[in-house]
Amino acid sequence: MFTGIVEEKGTVGRASSGSQWGSLTVRAAKVLENTKIGDSIAVNGVCLTVTSKTRDSFTADVMAETMRRTNLGRLQSGDPVNLERAMAADGRFGGHMVSGHIDGTGTIRELRREGNAVWVTVEAPPAILELIVEKGSVAIDGISLTVACAGDDAFQVSVIPHTGAETTLLSGKPGKVVNLENDMIAKYVKKLTGVYARSGGGTISADASAGSNAGERERGSKDSAGDRAEDRPGGGRSGLTEEFLRIHGF
Repeated sequence: MFTGIVEEKGTVGRASSGSQWGSLTVRAAKVLENTKIGDSIAVNGVCLTVTSKTRDSFTADVMAETMRRTNLGRLQSGDPVNLERAMAADGRFGGHMVSGHIDGTGTIRELRREGNAVWVTVEAPPAILELIVEKGSVAIDGISLTVACAGDDAFQVSVIPHTGAETTLLSGKPGKVVNLENDMIAKYVKKLTGVYARSGGGTISADASAGSNAGERERGSKDSAGDRAEDRPGGGRSGLTEEFLRIHGF
């Protein structure tokens, strides 16, 4: 678990990749303090496991799913990256709950200065935008930010000087691809209200499901309590529906 408060900017020392894999070596200082092999470090918001380290760098493997979902495959030697160690249980929660599991990528459309801040407009796909709400939270390349404006094909954040100086966000030009992670709570609410299932979010490809539990029941089969999913309120796999929330004053 992370907070989206970037601890330092590191530099890519080596980036190698194939069609189904990747490996990343990052030069850093602060995030290496007390870090051990097997610990987690978020690189541009992507939770990676440290597989080896030196006095001034660490290396992590990147699997195919991460390559598909993020911008890590675009990194080259010398590129700056945002770094954050996993949250300490006794630390301050300065940002929001960030899992380090990227939902997809977006593209910077525009950077516009207003006073001491910079407005950043990010284009994103519909699946990500439907969970973006004004004054809600979003993680861009691992940076916890407040959504200032949400539109049909893009959203905007306003970046203060400190965040601009301590992260990579303002170093990119229009067209730069950034990693996006939606608010964790919003994703669970979407799932529980059945919107996720209705939008096709439950579909898994044959390859991706190869390692899944063979005993998983098909939709509509009886669960351990003996009831059928379609007999529950709203006809979905969860009794928590939009209609249920309206009835109870939400």
